[in-house]
Amino acid sequence: MAEANTQAQGSSLRRLVPRIFSRAPRINDLDNLVRTVRVNHPKGDLAIIERAYRVANEKHEGQKRQSGEPYITHPLAVAQILAEMGLGPRAIAAALLHDTVEDTGYALSDLTEAFGDEVAMLVDGVTKLDKVKYGESAQAETVRKMIVAMSKDIRVLLIKLADRLHNARTWGFVPPEKAERKARETLEIYAPLANRLGIQAIKSELEDLSFAVLHPKIYAEINSLIAQRTPQREKYLKQVIESINEDLHDLRIRGKVGGRPKQLYSVYQKMVIRGREFDDIYDLIGIRVLVNSVRDCYAVLGAIHARWTPLPGRFKDYIATPKFNLYQSLHTTVIGPSGRTVEIQIRTHEMHQQAEFGVAAHWMYKERMNGGKPVAGPTDTDMTWLAHISDWQAETADPSEFLDSLRFEIGAKEVYVFTPKGRVIGLPSGATPVDFAYAVHTEIGHRTMGAKVNGRLVPLETAVKSGDVVEVFTSKNPDAGPSQDWLSFVKSTRARNKIRGWFTKERREEAIEQGKESIARAMRRQNLPLQKLMSHDSFAEVAQQLHYEDVSALYAAVGEGHVSTQSVLEKVTALIAANDTTTGAIEIPGGSRTREPRTGDSGILVRGADDILVKLAKCCTPVPGDPIVGFVTRGSGVSVHRTDCVNVKALSAEEQRFVEVEWAPTTKSVFRVQIQVEALDRAGLLSDVTRVLSEHHVNILSATVNTNDERLAISRFVFEMGDSVHLDRVLNAVRRIDAVYDVYRVTSS
Repeated sequence: MAEANTQAQGSSLRRLVPRIFSRAPRINDLDNLVRTVRVNHPKGDLAIIERAYRVANEKHEGQKRQSGEPYITHPLAVAQILAEMGLGPRAIAAALLHDTVEDTGYALSDLTEAFGDEVAMLVDGVTKLDKVKYGESAQAETVRKMIVAMSKDIRVLLIKLADRLHNARTWGFVPPEKAERKARETLEIYAPLANRLGIQAIKSELEDLSFAVLHPKIYAEINSLIAQRTPQREKYLKQVIESINEDLHDLRIRGKVGGRPKQLYSVYQKMVIRGREFDDIYDLIGIRVLVNSVRDCYAVLGAIHARWTPLPGRFKDYIATPKFNLYQSLHTTVIGPSGRTVEIQIRTHEMHQQAEFGVAAHWMYKERMNGGKPVAGPTDTDMTWLAHISDWQAETADPSEFLDSLRFEIGAKEVYVFTPKGRVIGLPSGATPVDFAYAVHTEIGHRTMGAKVNGRLVPLETAVKSGDVVEVFTSKNPDAGPSQDWLSFVKSTRARNKIRGWFTKERREEAIEQGKESIARAMRRQNLPLQKLMSHDSFAEVAQQLHYEDVSALYAAVGEGHVSTQSVLEKVTALIAANDTTTGAIEIPGGSRTREPRTGDSGILVRGADDILVKLAKCCTPVPGDPIVGFVTRGSGVSVHRTDCVNVKALSAEEQRFVEVEWAPTTKSVFRVQIQVEALDRAGLLSDVTRVLSEHHVNILSATVNTNDERLAISRFVFEMGDSVHLDRVLNAVRRIDAVYDVYRVTSS
């Protein structure tokens, strides 16, 4: 059954998103790879690429991808992606060899001897961990290794991103569960990293492919909405492009004007996260103008604003003030022909190269200026965050916590503040004077007692802004330390780790005593035998269950608020109760087991009891045709559940209370059904759904409607029905409503 479901899900995904089932194009052969590298590096050492290909082809001989292709197609595709980004021969060689050390018997020492230290360092940086995975922590450890290696040489990350991109293009050939896990990791780690490095070409494709895997139905719905408007959009774009070309001709400026490609994930974010209606999204009508110089950029901007009225607040000059990832462009939104809004980007060809390939374009430029020789790691001030990652990762012992910190760090915007002496300190957006203090020095952070911003006293939780002058006051008391409350408002990973570390190290004994006292108070309130329980070894077992070293560590965790007192007591009493074997069988009420079965309006037959109360469980609302089981309740007869109901699993320890039941519906039998409708929120949606239900003579008992922060409308309807076949007709009718991307029966509360 599980295999059938997996195949069905894979088939559905294949139909919705055909491009993630693509195999490596045959154009990505060695000759094409060498030609691409020669364009950007005409004096480069192309022989090392051919040698690397021969070694990789030999070592991967006989290995297959899950798509059935020879494995060598993967490193070739990764190398081709990097070649198109402009990387040099050594990085391309490392891309061809990036899986040989892990997946073949090729030793790193042999690779070093054959290709040199630089290529070996890059290959070692992208070599994955062993195949054995240990859940989320293992994924975090993999990311930890990748990030630390990246901070030594940026090309390691570029190879890793290209590797993930090609794997994402073939997710359709892996099991859906694995594809979803990889897609979620890509959205949280790799796409933000690509954005941080300014590589929009990779970032956009990774986001769209991940979006298609994680939300295939929403992806298909947005794709359908865009497709419905494509003919009108293309006609309108042609009209706008012709007008801009006329302006270029009048200005005697050579330029290239075209429509910007649509990114479905960007449309999704603007619809469900920013709360915009589909027809109000400017990206659907986007124009990009490429010219030869910065002066031409501003000249074209002036001509466009003279032709069409610009929207207030929609102009952004990223040429004068580039983004953190070196992105430069002019953005403006104007009211174009027919009163429709058009978003226009104006940039030079070099800026466009930078926007598409980010730090990779920067690296290619450096190599060219250095005569094709290797260049040291990133040194630009805008990339300094890379160099600091290895520092704060060492301060985070827990891999999962490191992963959470990384997700925040790579997605956070920065503010820049000054010390009283004029030193610039970079902090995450929303940072406070406490974050500032820990950025200056750990001891200053621990002893902070007050702060001034621009000469005025402010609370420690005040958010600082770029350009602020921040000054902190420290305590001279040798016992001074941070406050537990600081954890609720600090934004930087460093400050959070340092505060937690201080409480863990300096206040462990105090936390142990607080934990003991907290548990003792709770036991007294509940009239539990204090001496008996405290002396029982069940506390040690609970500590082991919760992965603490010993009982003292458990008490400390309770004292620091990491574990609730009630949770510990429940686990302790459960362990003691488990050793008590005084349980007995429960008799089924209702007389002799030889009587004939009885049926009633519930439509259920109970074997062995003809006068027992029978009710259908509300938690799973079974209907005729569902596999069912009966459970004898205390004082309420037999409760009938679906066999896959979560409550049945919870009650399985008392199997003597289960009885055999079967369906025997009559013309008077009525069954309760609950359905869930999921749709992109729009005006009139609820009215359309209730109208369709009414047309199918559905008696609605209750309805709940919830629109979440992502602008997804989740509606639940409970109604009665007498024929289960009727339900299929109702679901099919609701599914055809515009903007509804899924509707299904709910079988668990």
